Amino acid sequence: MPLVLKDPLAARIVAFLENIDLPVRLGEVPEPSLLPGITIQAGGLLIDEARLLYPGDLLHEAGHLAVLPPAVRSGVHGDAGDDGGLEMAAIAWSYAAAVHLGLSPSVVFHEAGYRGGAQALIDNFTAGRYIGVPVLEWIGLTAVDGRAKALGVPPYPSMLKWLRDGLDG
Repeated sequence: MPLVLKDPLAARIVAFLENIDLPVRLGEVPEPSLLPGITIQAGGLLIDEARLLYPGDLLHEAGHLAVLPPAVRSGVHGDAGDDGGLEMAAIAWSYAAAVHLGLSPSVVFHEAGYRGGAQALIDNFTAGRYIGVPVLEWIGLTAVDGRAKALGVPPYPSMLKWLRDGLDG
């Protein structure tokens, strides 16, 4: 049964996450949490809607889970880790998801996030200067340039699939 959220933007994002088979549930998120109202539990997102400040953060945290192999993803609790490449891939994934949903990049790259670098991310992504996309391509979630053309698919920010399904993609 789909989750019901009061905030229409959060509800739209959660419906997308449920549609791609990323586990999402509502509950109390203990403080402190890395992002207000969100934590990772058993490879899915636990959302405390009363404490959720920025619905776009759901896409960023989902991006962290999406780029992990399923066996790793299912065991993640709290923090998805500190791998810089996977952090950049999560940023690129969250941008692609925002584009897919027809959302402004500022939903994901909001003023309170990214250590003051949100506007730089918006400027770069909207200009086609992407970070993290090579990792997404390597793990089989998207294709760019010649590879996209050879496959006959639209390039990033279009995605081939939303969840990594193996160790190499």
